[in-house]
Amino acid sequence: MRAEAGQSWFEPVDKASGVWHSDSRSESFARLWRAFMTARVTIASLLLTLQASIYALGQPLREGMILLCLAYFAAAVAVRVWAHPKPPGKTFDSQWLASVGVDVLAFSALNFLQSGAINYTALFALPVLLASVLGPILLALGTAASVTLLLLADAWWVSLQTTVDPTARFLQAGLSGSGFFVVALLANQLALRLSREEQRAQSSQSIARMQTQVNELVIDTLVDGVLVVDTNGIVRAANPASRRLLTTQGVARPAPFMLAADAAWQPLVELAQMTFVRRMPQQADVSLEQASGHARRLQVRTRLADSRDGSNENLCVMFLEDLREMEARVRTEKMAAMGRMSAAVAHEIRNPLAAIVQANALLEEDLQDAGHRQLTGMVTQNAQRLARIVEEILNISRVQEQSPQVETRALALDDTVSSICSDWALQNASGHRLKLSPGAAQAFVLFESEHLRRLMVNLLDNALRYASGAADAIQVSTQLPAPGQVRLSVWSDGQPLEKTVQSHLFEPFFSSESRSSGLGLYICRELCERHGALVGYQRVSRSGISGNEFFVIFRRADMTAVSAPVTFEPRPLETGRDWSLS
Repeated sequence: MRAEAGQSWFEPVDKASGVWHSDSRSESFARLWRAFMTARVTIASLLLTLQASIYALGQPLREGMILLCLAYFAAAVAVRVWAHPKPPGKTFDSQWLASVGVDVLAFSALNFLQSGAINYTALFALPVLLASVLGPILLALGTAASVTLLLLADAWWVSLQTTVDPTARFLQAGLSGSGFFVVALLANQLALRLSREEQRAQSSQSIARMQTQVNELVIDTLVDGVLVVDTNGIVRAANPASRRLLTTQGVARPAPFMLAADAAWQPLVELAQMTFVRRMPQQADVSLEQASGHARRLQVRTRLADSRDGSNENLCVMFLEDLREMEARVRTEKMAAMGRMSAAVAHEIRNPLAAIVQANALLEEDLQDAGHRQLTGMVTQNAQRLARIVEEILNISRVQEQSPQVETRALALDDTVSSICSDWALQNASGHRLKLSPGAAQAFVLFESEHLRRLMVNLLDNALRYASGAADAIQVSTQLPAPGQVRLSVWSDGQPLEKTVQSHLFEPFFSSESRSSGLGLYICRELCERHGALVGYQRVSRSGISGNEFFVIFRRADMTAVSAPVTFEPRPLETGRDWSLS
């Protein structure tokens, strides 16, 4: 590190304006200045004590020495009490006369007056250090040079007064002066280095403070709640969202507080402890039961902030999210996507479909051949079915939280399934790959026939897409698994589904194929929920072959409902029970 001429380690950052940019640097200068001034007062006191001790030992009193020590003591005290430090300049200025100048003159006078009795050379280290640490390099070297010249002058004066060989005294003065030069240079360089380190530290602290403010601002504005918990279970920090989620009896506790202070927060305490013990992120859905009986369901994710220095000052950061808000947000997003899809369907399918129906009706009026009229009848029938599908998709987009009541008739499941499978096999030319195993004779279910057809077609199309070309690669069966329940299953020998796919099977617009709309299984689920049925998926083996099975559990209808329409209010099946059959 090289210091420029006239450079001081307390020099302002802005050299042009001379303005100090850091209050802490002026405080450091003032603190060091006071320390040096106190050292001067201390040395002056010691000099007076020394003179008193010499007199007490019976030595003759030297008035000149006493007056010099008193004057130096008075000057040191005056500067310490009344003088105020100011930022040093690049060159020598008046503030150094009362400190460095007085020290050099006083100690030189002491050396001159003692005439070889006591060596006061070591005292010159104080003004050299003062100039080196608090002043520019020129002042430091100038002070060392002045001290060296004075020491040489003193040696010359003593040589004139005595007949002793002066070589040793000149040599001692030269070595002492050289030492003061070295001390001045090293002290100034160390001071400069410390100054730069202090500037870096202050800059780092400023950046850290700014980063802390940014982090606090970001955390405070997060929608998710954030808790910072230490190993003792004390919440060090909590953003407004977390305080709102943990509010009990209308009171939100400000941090810090004990997480175990409220019994309802025990699931959070357990998750934090598990994070510290396993040193791994944790995630769980918890329910905070309040004394009033109110429960708040939260999704909690934890992350461990490791100290990495062996101090065991680890922190657990907990992210809280209200499950009701999550579900509402997801539901809103799904409905918004469904609405956009419905608008596209209405525009792209319904209008051209109406034109097809009208054109077919006009064509049918001019046809006389029975075969031709049968073909136009098929066009009309399938166009009407497609129109109903479009209408159902539009209806799905308008589904509210409360499903409307469904007026339907009970239908014979085996007969209906057999008819649907026959039509589907004929239309897809897949009769050799389809095996039907009815096992629910005389069983009636409450389900609208067209909805059941759409449900079956969607499941069969999905099975055909992934099944092999072998015989019986697709199997449809019905069973009576329990009293009051009827089960329909569609099995295929396709490859197993990935876990990530299984968890999203019945979500709208989710598909493992880019060409699929992702609505088929979602429509199946919506239709089942509308009629109080349950649809699910499992991986099972049949005849030693593993395959994918989609099953539907229906509520069995009373026989009296066969001829009369039933006003049916959907009620979901008991989801905690295992309805699957192996």
